[in-house]
Amino acid sequence: MRVALFVPCYVDQLRPELGIAALEVLDVLGVEATYPERQTCCGQPFVSAGETRRAAELALHHLDVFDGYDAIVALSGSCAATVRHRLPELAPGDRAERVAGRTFEICDFLVRRGAAERDWGAFAGRVGLHASCHALRDLGLGTPSERRGAGLAPDPARRLLERVQALELVELERPDECCGFGGVFSVEEEAVSCRMGLDRLADHRRAGAGWIASTDLSCLLQLEGLARRSGEAMRTLHVVEILARACGRLDSHADAAEGVDDAAS
Repeated sequence: MRVALFVPCYVDQLRPELGIAALEVLDVLGVEATYPERQTCCGQPFVSAGETRRAAELALHHLDVFDGYDAIVALSGSCAATVRHRLPELAPGDRAERVAGRTFEICDFLVRRGAAERDWGAFAGRVGLHASCHALRDLGLGTPSERRGAGLAPDPARRLLERVQALELVELERPDECCGFGGVFSVEEEAVSCRMGLDRLADHRRAGAGWIASTDLSCLLQLEGLARRSGEAMRTLHVVEILARACGRLDSHADAAEGVDDAAS
């Protein structure tokens, strides 16, 4: 099986260690993934801004890079959703349908490969799981509150975190509410975006979370920035980073030394 790692622009620029963590976790499962160096933005920001011509140009390049792989593993629910649902619209044809159908958000891919049936080691901390809007609603990874009782779908991220020893998942009052990032929205509606993010932080604080985890780094960067500016002690990690630390593939001692594992407990 030829597996490609699809690393979103903001991961590459702002938290490249997430890409390393993903490769380590895939390696634990016996999956040898490659990183195609010609990859660029999938076009999501342009889609959000209504710039379909520019988005289509990026879509064609994305096809050139990733066609031929058996699976494309994306480190973002929003980017995976863009490829799954918008790529065939932007660049119609068999190639687009093929690449779209072979693209998976990484937690979804890990669960499909049996990751929810193994023990991942230990990560001590109280963790609040922030749902990515795109992963939840566009990809169906979990069941949003508006569909209560209508065929509940399991959340791959939650299933993975439940396999980590010493990790306590805290329960939020509004577990699937948007953090306010929304890409272009956070630029055009800064005040509303920040207010939404602060509301999410307050929910995690009330639940006693010391860490906030998510499947989307963009959401985590939004919450991390607001937490830093407002003096919150909570820290953020992608679900895959937690798995990599729990199984000893990434060092977590520096964080533990800072006393943030249970900062809000």
